[in-house]
Amino acid sequence: MPNINSPIFARAAICAIALSTALIAGSAQAIGPCEEKSCPSHWVGISPQQEKDVEKFAKDYKRFMNLARTETTTVTQTVKLAKAAGFKPWSLGASVKPGAKYYDVNRDRSLTLFIIGEDDLQAGARLSASHIDSPRLELKGRPLYAKSGFALFQTNYHGGIKNYQWTNIPLALLGHVDRKDGTRVDISVGLKADDPVFIIPGLSPHVDVSLRGRKNRDVIAAEEMDPIAGHREKNEKEGAKALIVSYLRETYDIGLNDLVSAELSLVPAFAPRDVGFDRALIAAYGQDDRLSAYASIRAILEAKTPKKTAFVWLADNEEVGNRNNTGAHSTYFVDLFADLLLAQMGDAYREPHLKRALKATKVVSTDVNPGINPLWPSAWEGGNAPKHSYGVNLKVYGRGNDANSEYTAWIRAMMDDANVPWQTATYKVGRGGGGTLGGELSHYNMDVVDFGVPVLSIHTPYAISSKLDLYWLYKANAAFITR
Repeated sequence: MPNINSPIFARAAICAIALSTALIAGSAQAIGPCEEKSCPSHWVGISPQQEKDVEKFAKDYKRFMNLARTETTTVTQTVKLAKAAGFKPWSLGASVKPGAKYYDVNRDRSLTLFIIGEDDLQAGARLSASHIDSPRLELKGRPLYAKSGFALFQTNYHGGIKNYQWTNIPLALLGHVDRKDGTRVDISVGLKADDPVFIIPGLSPHVDVSLRGRKNRDVIAAEEMDPIAGHREKNEKEGAKALIVSYLRETYDIGLNDLVSAELSLVPAFAPRDVGFDRALIAAYGQDDRLSAYASIRAILEAKTPKKTAFVWLADNEEVGNRNNTGAHSTYFVDLFADLLLAQMGDAYREPHLKRALKATKVVSTDVNPGINPLWPSAWEGGNAPKHSYGVNLKVYGRGNDANSEYTAWIRAMMDDANVPWQTATYKVGRGGGGTLGGELSHYNMDVVDFGVPVLSIHTPYAISSKLDLYWLYKANAAFITR
């Protein structure tokens, strides 16, 4: 006799009631794994082995996220993983036999991993696309100045942020400086335990009367987001700025003019951590969208020879509109696709072959989105809201931003066949928007659907995800790549 008090029995009973209700109402098919919101989360009834798998995957993810803080460091870490998994750098003339594994780096800021499939590329491919840039602060071209006995950095912002959330937290300075002679200096300060950090000093409540009338987005203005770079004066005549100039010259052999050709970012220095007594959640910077990127990276690194050629593309600059030649608006990916077609077809290749192959290609644009916040659940319409630990979000935006229904059905079947729990995610009417990478890729006549997982506090310095959702997104990518 089954134990009616067990979590598995309870989940089965609740879902059975929900399914019976749906059938009585006239539904002819069973609901998706977690489409019915009255079902409990997928932590209920999880097997001991699956829980071990989830925890191991989460540990690997946190290790990756601790190092992959920007698009350039993400590319660096991903290439290391790819090489260890047998992937080789792509070049024209390389073998395009089924099972061949390659990576292609675009200007150190974007990356594609791919495995040649059994079918010719003319028959289409599978592409999982996500972005690896995250909201952050960047140094201006001439950033260093002195004020009130401090050396400060002038900054700008990359992506949408709430300015006040970036004050009084430890920031790390990451990036590189390119000199006129073509040499590059890499800089990473603030991630090691004994490194100094950079902090934007907020105003104490004792003296902030003049700021209390500001709206929350303007508590600190964008031009006020300047972190402390130093304080000690060089000598009686020269202040803190002069000492920082000397430090840059002596430590990195760079001058102030070299900072004009630099890409230096200030990112939260927090290490990823578990959240709560039960350790079911992860807090980390940059989960939008390196969470999706990591899930797809792991899926393709572990894949065998797929039927269709499988791509994982990690794009840059999504947070600022897919701009530049490393963003999704560039022709980079289509150019790479064309090179592979040329390698397979030789002199028979023509442009119409490319267009037909792109039309036959299926794409998942993977990006996280806000989940129901327990403090402000009314921000969502509950029946279509994504919940932590309920599985992959199939995004249904409306207003012309959705995948066509037949491709959505194909995706549903894919996840159900792979036993991947999923749910739907739709913003309240008039809030949120459509996909970003997906919009760029659909321009090339590919079928594109958006999915991801819910994350609390997106675009803040420390967002919160579910270990279980992360794991299921990885499984969804694995199923997509091999289907």
